[in-house]
Amino acid sequence: MEQSEIVRMLEQFRIEHRDLDEVIEVLVDSHHPDDMKIRRLKKRKLRLKDMIARLESELIPDLDA
Repeated sequence: MEQSEIVRMLEQFRIEHRDLDEVIEVLVDSHHPDDMKIRRLKKRKLRLKDMIARLESELIPDLDA
């Protein structure tokens, strides 16, 4: 995967992660929070965090030389 593609994907994942933060906050603050939906969104957010970390590690050059 090319570095420019990784950077593009990282930006998309970060935006989605930030958006999920906002949605979760609104749902938690609502009068009748949907716990199941909140749980699913939090799991999605964790998966995104893992994908972001994995892609960031691909951007770090190997120092085995």
